[in-house]
Amino acid sequence: MAERADDGGHGRFLDDAAARGLAVDVAERARAKSLEEAAAILGIEPREIVKSLVVKHPDGSFLFALIPGDRQISWPKLRKLLGVNRLSMPPAHVALEATGYERGTITPLGSTTAWPVYADESISRRISMGAGAHGRSAFVDAGELFRSLGATVADISDPL
Repeated sequence: MAERADDGGHGRFLDDAAARGLAVDVAERARAKSLEEAAAILGIEPREIVKSLVVKHPDGSFLFALIPGDRQISWPKLRKLLGVNRLSMPPAHVALEATGYERGTITPLGSTTAWPVYADESISRRISMGAGAHGRSAFVDAGELFRSLGATVADISDPL
């Protein structure tokens, strides 16, 4: 995928979504200091924002965990699903190297490496997620997103 000089990660995001035939609507918004602030700016509930978390596997590879904004990753559930004893969140610079995206802009769409995607089963309907650049949010149908990414959908979160 060619990176657009004028919009970097956002261009990769758009190109990948188009290549997958995935309909996305992008909203430009003020840069938010928190997920709750981003939800308020977008006029949606925090649960409608899906966080794309980069997780490091013990074998040195990575995966994406998609978690609703009002929930947190459940390490025991994810470890059990993957059959491993240890998982971790890499430092910001490692997540950037693994995906091509800075924290706050991470999305599986347009990642420089197509890591496996695991999505929490509570995510449904139209959601908002990172669009590869600060100040931009994408709206997409969760089911279509999961199908296009070949995501594994399972119970991988807990309430905050």
